[in-house]
Formats: sequence, structure tokens, C-alpha cells
Amino acid sequence: MSSRPSDGLGTLIEYLKRGRGFDFAGYKPASLERRVQKRMQTLGVVEYADYLDYLEVHPEEFEILFNTILINVTAFFRDAGTWEFLAKEVLPQLLARRKDGAPIRVWSAGCASGEEAYTLAMIFAEALGPAAYRERVKIYATDIDEDALSRARQATYDAKEVEGVPPELLAKYFEESGGKYVFRQDLRRNVIFGRHNLMQDAPISRVDLLSCRNTLMYFNAETQGRILTRFHFALNDGGILLLGRAETLLSQASTFEPIDLRRRISAKLPRASLNLRDRLLLLTQPEGSDDNAVDMESKVRLRESAFDAVPTAQIVVDLEGRLALANERARAIIPLAPTDIGRPIQDLKISYRPVEIRSCIDQARNERVPVILRDVDWQAQSGEARWLDIQIVPLIDQGNILIGVAITFFDVTVSKRLQKELEHANQELETAYEELQSTNEELETTNEELQSTVEELETTNEELQSTNEELETMNEELQSTNEELQATNTELHQRTDELNNVNAFLESILTSLRGGVAVVDADFKVLVWNTHAQELWGLRADEAVGRQLLSLDVGVPLERLTQPMRECLTGSRTYIELELDSTNRRGRTIRCRVTCSPLFNGQHVIRGVIVMMEDLDAGQSADAPRLPRPTQAAESRH
Repeated sequence: MSSRPSDGLGTLIEYLKRGRGFDFAGYKPASLERRVQKRMQTLGVVEYADYLDYLEVHPEEFEILFNTILINVTAFFRDAGTWEFLAKEVLPQLLARRKDGAPIRVWSAGCASGEEAYTLAMIFAEALGPAAYRERVKIYATDIDEDALSRARQATYDAKEVEGVPPELLAKYFEESGGKYVFRQDLRRNVIFGRHNLMQDAPISRVDLLSCRNTLMYFNAETQGRILTRFHFALNDGGILLLGRAETLLSQASTFEPIDLRRRISAKLPRASLNLRDRLLLLTQPEGSDDNAVDMESKVRLRESAFDAVPTAQIVVDLEGRLALANERARAIIPLAPTDIGRPIQDLKISYRPVEIRSCIDQARNERVPVILRDVDWQAQSGEARWLDIQIVPLIDQGNILIGVAITFFDVTVSKRLQKELEHANQELETAYEELQSTNEELETTNEELQSTVEELETTNEELQSTNEELETMNEELQSTNEELQATNTELHQRTDELNNVNAFLESILTSLRGGVAVVDADFKVLVWNTHAQELWGLRADEAVGRQLLSLDVGVPLERLTQPMRECLTGSRTYIELELDSTNRRGRTIRCRVTCSPLFNGQHVIRGVIVMMEDLDAGQSADAPRLPRPTQAAESRH
């Protein structure tokens, strides 16, 4: 798995660091690239170079990009089992150590929108009581995202966001207002929010409990190590570190001790002090008996045999710097001949091979303390590489007189090889653990992203549902409007039928009259021209309607009708009758009776004139309808 970003992503990271001061170099390249690619896909941008150009042209894009990279997924009492264990098992021990009203400092690193910080506030308030909590506890909640911090300071959450809060705690620590839940103001004063970069800013010090859940998993192994070192510095000895499910402390075993490995709760270990090695025993020789030479010789042979039988290579140098003794094991691994006994040590190869030991001999003689050389490389006669521990010990008799120096060669080749194999196995195991942890963190990150995507889809679904409801409402309104239009259309059809009936009735009346009828408006424009008028004067209705009556080319001297029609329009007279010499459509001269009467509307207002034209020479039948002439009484009523 590559830990280096691609060239395009690396250029983008460098640009963000140089232009905006945000250094994302410590983030996992795979996760970082996924988040950036997601934003680029939203914009329809394929190449990083094109996206850099877009950033330069649109400065507001920086904030959107940072919000995309910094996944703010959190919840109240997330992983409820962890919080329950913390409250019941860990907090009582922590409070027992911080007795006598000592202040308690808590750090929530990567707090996002504040749910975790307020969760800590609730469990401390439950453990201490609200009064003691307000007096003793300070919770420092930090994040790099200013928008998330601004929302956290408001401490206002909707019903979905507080689903994880137990009902009794919700009623106790939140105030409901307008469908929102607001964390209690008196307890909120003890929670201090601030911007903090875990990779760059100095850590908060003297902390008793540090919670950083599901934040480290976005960083690579090197950055995680640096941040955990800062956390170790921030915590008091024995302080509690709470991490997320995907985060472990495999590389920090010497600085943190697990309290509950499954729940990722650990305690800070104090810095280890150096342990003194066990002191080495001095070589001593018991005094021999002077009873007789036989006993002396026997004891010397016994001592020499015992010296040769020692399985560890050993030589002895006297005070004059001469080789006094060398056992069989020493002669086997070091090229020494019997004739070398008694020779000055500086004349022998052993003085500088496998290591320069004359200075160590002088140190042991002068300081009268053992000198130990560890892991000295040694090339055996067979050519095999070996390792030796060399021990230079001063020899002191019972009278505290220095009599020589013993040099012992311990063959540690097997243990050295086992140690190297163990280190190699540990490295492989640690690499495997890191890969497993990385895979686990990648999976957790993917789960976080999926959760974020699911939340976005839920939001989109809610918006679509809201839009659908609006469309349903509009559809119902349109349906109601359509019904109203149908009713109006039906009413219009009815009125149209009524109008057609009235028109037909009026047409039948006009047709039944023997004379020609012309109805004009106030401007003397023809509104009605009946069939008899057409037969009498030879002018069709479509040629007459809409034109000035006085401008029509008919055989009646129409100019003589101007004054009567005006009198009818003014209402000064309601019936005027004239007899005029006229010429019909056949060119025959006739005597024409013309009567004018006002045309009234429904409000009895004059809107025009009815002109009746009758051929007196045509001879009328007894049953031919004629307009009656109104009496003087009728004229006076109008």
C-alpha cells in the first residue's frame, strides 16, 4: 500500500499549504484523494491541474473543499458501551486520585460539532453532581474546522441528533425550544471551544482525561506517532486516553498501558527510569594448604583442571601485563599457543582482536571495577561470524590487594541470532499490525464516508419527499382550479346556449317584421341589419354591419334621419315617424315610412336607435305585423 500521494494530489497539498496554511501532508493519501475526488466530481473537474485553476479563480471553493476533507461525523454517546464503561469503571478511579476538590482538566480533541464534548460534560456532571462539576471540571474542546466549532458553541441540536442521549439525561441536561434541544447554559460555561491543529499547535497540558475518537485514523502512521507523543506530554501521569474503535497504540506500548483494549481506553505510563544491571561476581581463588608439596601440587592440578573445564573462554593477565592463564576454551576460539603463556599481552593478537582490550584492562586495574563490552563481532577460524560479550574483572585477594585481571569471553552468537530473529519477527508483526490497523482505519473511514453519504441521501430523500408533497399540493390546487374552470365552462356553455336562444328569438322577431330594421349605436354604426332591409335595399348584412348608417349606399335619403336619430339618442323624443321618397333595390321609386325609436339597455339607458323602414306601396296583408305607433301617453312616460 503506497503512502505517498500522486503527483497531482501532492501539488494540490503543497498549494493548500502555501496559499492557505493548511498542511494535509500528514493525512492518509488514499482517504485524502477520495475526498478531493468527490469534490472534483461534484464540479465536473477531472484533472488536478484544472481544479487548481478553479481554486485560483474561485476563492470561496477553499472553504467548501476543507469541509469536504474534514469529515465531521459524530454523535452523542457514540458506541454506548464505551461511555458506560468509562462512567462506571474508569471515572471513579480517576476521581479518587483527584480528591480534595482538585480541579479536573479534560481535552476533547477533534470535537467536530460538540456532541462528544457535551457527552463528557454529562457523565462528569452525573459522577460529581452539577454543583461540583461547575466548580471543578474544565473541558477543552478543539477542532480545526471553524464552522463545526461555531455550531458546537451554539449547543443546539435537532431531535434526530439527540437520539443517542438517554431519555433521562435528555430531560435533565437539555431544554427544548421550537423543536430544537439546547444544552444547559450553566453547564455549557465549563466547555471551552477553540481551534487547534493536532500536528502543528502545542498540546493542552496537565490533562486528566483526553478523548480523541476516530480522528487519528485519517493520518498516516508517522503523523499518528507524533500526535500520540504530544498526547503523552499533555496527560498527567496515570491520565486516561480514549481513542476510537479503529485506532490502536501498538507502537506506543512503552508510553500507554491498556485499561480496556477492546474499548480503546488506556492510561499514561510515566517515563521509564534506567535499570541498573546486576552486578557481576568477582573471580576469587581460595588459598592452598602448605602442609606438604604433594598437597600443593594436587591442589594446583585440581585448580588448573577446573579452570580448563570451564565452558567459557577465559584468560588471566598478571600485574605486569603478561598472559598468566588461558583455559582450553580460550585456546580453542582464540589462536593461543602454550608458548604464549608468560608473554606480554601487547605482543599477542588478542590485545587488539576482536577488540582493543588493553585500555579496558587499565581501566579495570585503576578503577577496580568490571568493564563489560557488549556484542563484539568475532570472525571464527572457520570463517563464521560470531558475537562475544567480553568481561574484564579485576582479581583481588583477601587482603584487598590487586593481583591481576581476568578476561572472560561469552559466546552470545545464539542469543544474538535469536534476538535478531525476534526483532525481525517483531518488525514483521508490527508491520502486519500496522497494515491491519491501516486496513481497519481505511474500513472505518469508508464506513464514516458511507454514513456521511447515507445522511446526505436521507437529506436528499427528505427534500425529494418535501418536493413531492409540494407537487401533490400543487396538483390538488390545479385539480381544484380545473374543477372551477369546468364549472365556469359549463356555466359559459349554458349562457352561450341562452344567448343563442335569445339571438335566435331576436332573429325570428326581426325576420317576422315586414319592414326593414336597422339598429345603430350612439355613433350611428349599424349593429343589426335584418333580412327585409337586405331585400328592400339590396345591401347584405355583412356589408352593412359595422359601418356608419349615413354612409350606406341605399335608396333612402338618410341625411334626413340624422336629426331624428339624435333626438332619440338624447331621449327628447321616443318615437319619430317620417315618410320619404326612396328607391328600392330594383330601382323603382317607392314611398317609404321610416320610424325611429330609442334602444334601451337593462338599466333603461339609451344605447342606440331602432330604425324601421317600410315600403308603403308594396301593399300589406291584413295579418302582416307592424310596429304600433305609441300614443301620446306612452311618449310622455318615456
